[in-house]
Amino acid sequence: MKFSKLSQLFLVSSIGLLVATLLTACQIVTIDYLFVASASGIETYAVDSESGVLRTGAATVTGGVSTPVAMTVTPDYANLYVANQGSSAVVHYAISSNGVLTQKDSVTLSTAPVYMAVNSTGTYLYVVSGTTSATLTEYALSSGTIGSVVATQPLALSGFTSDSIVPTGVTVLANDAAVYVTAYDKSAYNPGGTTTSSANPGWVFGFAIGSGGALTTSTGSPYEAGVKPSAIIAEPHNKYVYVTDWASNEMIGYSIQSGSMLSLLVSGPFKTSSEPAAITIDPRGKFIYVANESSATVSAYSIDLTTGTPTATMSSTSGSANSTDTWPVAVAVDPALGRFVYTANYLGNSVSGFRLDATAGTLNTTQATPYPTGEKPTALVAVPHGNHSVQAISQ
Repeated sequence: MKFSKLSQLFLVSSIGLLVATLLTACQIVTIDYLFVASASGIETYAVDSESGVLRTGAATVTGGVSTPVAMTVTPDYANLYVANQGSSAVVHYAISSNGVLTQKDSVTLSTAPVYMAVNSTGTYLYVVSGTTSATLTEYALSSGTIGSVVATQPLALSGFTSDSIVPTGVTVLANDAAVYVTAYDKSAYNPGGTTTSSANPGWVFGFAIGSGGALTTSTGSPYEAGVKPSAIIAEPHNKYVYVTDWASNEMIGYSIQSGSMLSLLVSGPFKTSSEPAAITIDPRGKFIYVANESSATVSAYSIDLTTGTPTATMSSTSGSANSTDTWPVAVAVDPALGRFVYTANYLGNSVSGFRLDATAGTLNTTQATPYPTGEKPTALVAVPHGNHSVQAISQ
């Protein structure tokens, strides 16, 4: 009997996950729960504290899930939010201590949500939405429940107000002083189609956060951000912001000035592998990890906290890029120990796992990776299990 390549890969991944589960079942200690959003629903995996191996956890949640594209959690890890493009809704789930999700409330937007972020005190949820006209909406949160709209900011370019603006990401500073949104001008960048605008295609929109959640446009905003910015992250020391440019295979860095204003790092932009789609920073704020779609890799960088310059970390076995399964579109670091990195692989129908060297930032694959998931995973997020803190790690 002959199998297709996809069938063979699925069989190998399934066997690997089974073997890893059997090998570690006796001694496994769950350090995190990893939630993965896919066309199948929200799947839960337990992360082994020593190996980073994933094993299946609570039953898959399908209620409230309709073409999910992004997830985020509150700082206390008690609440999970899922952005659904199919229903144009953001759905709230409570997270129990054993990783079980319970559907709570939801809000429906006028346009499809794209990405989300929660501030450090868990009092505001920021949602960017739209496919041709981008909007940032700020919702009040109370014990995880999504409340009323606090502020709404349309994202448009002065002098090009009729252009189609497509949002791609949002991040909030750890000190809650500012929120930033990445977007690109589809009227200026439209491969395979026509363009009608001479505007710069890529942008970061910045807003200072004031009393009561009031949003005020940052001085100089929006800021140029290459051609097609795909993701954005702020490091936890409130000094730098980093953006991936999918079209240029680059990462762009900014320093934060006067609370919320951004200034380009003169040492950048910085090379990535092909088509960087997602970015994250470890909980210590020392390392950046970028998931590259078409090259099927995750790149690692160390951050110079004095200058903000990221430098690719070099592994003796994998160089500066580490192979994932096919088409990684999301990346996350475990929050409990900051020891493991995972990517959601859209075309691989899997999660790839890596062990993070806390000194050098380099990555090594975990046992039996990749781990099979439901069809077309698009997002993942991890929450710590038990009384663990990355700040206690010294190695």
